[in-house]
Amino acid sequence: MRNFHSPGRSTVRAANAMVATSQPSATLAGVEVLRSGGNAVDAAVAACAVLCVTEPQSTGIGGDCFCLYMPAGAEAPVALNGSGHAPAALSAEWLVERGVTALDGASPHAVTVPGAVDAWERLLEDHGRKGLDELLQPAIRYAEDGFIVHARTAADWSDAAGRLAGDADAAARFLPDGTPASEGRLFRQPELAATLKRIAQAGRSAFYEGEVAADMVDKLRALGGLHTEEDFAARKAEYVKPISTEYRGYTVFECPPNGVGVIALLILNMLEGFAPVEDPLAPDRLHQLIEATRLAYRDRNAFIADPAGAQVPLDMLLSKDYAAELRATICEDRAAATLPPASWPVHEDTVYLSVVDRDGNACSFINSLFKSFGSAILAPASGVMLHNRGLGFSLDPTHPNAVRGNRRPMHTIIPAMLAKNGRAVMPFGVMGGHYQPVGQSWVLSSMLDYGLDPQAALDLPRLFAYGDQVEVERGIPEVVCAALRHRGHELAPAELPHGGGQAIWIDHGSGALAAGSDPRKDGLALGY
Repeated sequence: MRNFHSPGRSTVRAANAMVATSQPSATLAGVEVLRSGGNAVDAAVAACAVLCVTEPQSTGIGGDCFCLYMPAGAEAPVALNGSGHAPAALSAEWLVERGVTALDGASPHAVTVPGAVDAWERLLEDHGRKGLDELLQPAIRYAEDGFIVHARTAADWSDAAGRLAGDADAAARFLPDGTPASEGRLFRQPELAATLKRIAQAGRSAFYEGEVAADMVDKLRALGGLHTEEDFAARKAEYVKPISTEYRGYTVFECPPNGVGVIALLILNMLEGFAPVEDPLAPDRLHQLIEATRLAYRDRNAFIADPAGAQVPLDMLLSKDYAAELRATICEDRAAATLPPASWPVHEDTVYLSVVDRDGNACSFINSLFKSFGSAILAPASGVMLHNRGLGFSLDPTHPNAVRGNRRPMHTIIPAMLAKNGRAVMPFGVMGGHYQPVGQSWVLSSMLDYGLDPQAALDLPRLFAYGDQVEVERGIPEVVCAALRHRGHELAPAELPHGGGQAIWIDHGSGALAAGSDPRKDGLALGY
């Protein structure tokens, strides 16, 4: 039960349907779609389109998306990969020959072809009840008439002001009067509204062909990019086979690579072998998570790539035996000084949303520009902010994740779906760039190992072992931090909270829904 003496919010409960997003405007749009006869996919697309307007630092139609959709009665979700590819002419060798040793987040070479709009249309055609013509109307209104900027959005906007100032078109639109939009301000995006209207009328072709595509390509080529209109016209979302593991009697589904969902499953497989300790913030639990994270991310960096052009050792990474081998290397009372190299014998910002409709269909949906405001490269006539997913590539020509024309980079955004006995139990996800596999395992184990409800699990303080440090949120007690330092962990305060998240629990016994929305963002859950 929630401690009502502590600040926070209650888990939202409803009998029929539920939407959880990181903006009130998007949650409301999704609920309105559900109440008007739309299903979970319809509501997810409508809500995501609103987020592309009202949370512009996190997502946009110039980004990518992934979806897990589990219709009522299905034993496994449908998985759609809506991530884009590098332009055909780009390669690691081309970059190295020109002295590029690392991609800059504002480089046109970090911009892959956006995959979101094509994925939206594909999902609606195959699984929705409504079309883009109807579902984009709320987003169009917010872009044309304006939306009120919320607190977290304003803070992120301010932090990104320097990046936005580096592109004259981005500065003209997103730094009105030379300053970022402040909390409570009404903000309009007329060029984006016009583009959304085109997409509502003509579908994906209005984005990937014609004037909008030409505007994006012209902007990128003016900056030295190798993109062509043919690269944009060729973008197609792909249905893929979901991957899964078992955790505490539940099945956890993820999208396969080029996403890093397998890394979340690897962390869960390692954690499953540890007996839960009494306190969810106990040093033992946090130490185990830190060490499992470092091992899993070692493998992420070594192996995850586009399977269309590289051999990814999925069977090994999903193996319980492999997880047990890794777990056995974790010392209970001290941090590992170094990690062995990964071996395989060959023979940042994002929005995540959850929807459950009254028929029991569940949708786990994620859409992203990657870094805050993506590349901060704005196509001026169309109002499209372009993402920088190409930062997920390696510039080493021998690496499986090397930059290659028409290849997709390693991708951080990962929707998840929890199921039991062949039925969806919870669409969930934790946004936040590289943190996402850790965040998913943290939230899920907090629920299944400690009995926390969705909101309490999302509220729980977080830490993230990335690089040589452990970035700790302020909510972790100092006595816990001291115990971790004693074990050899180098701690640093997290500059920003780790990610965000949404989750909707389906209680098949009572028929009730219970949802949480992360306090680190501006949003909420709402049902009817």
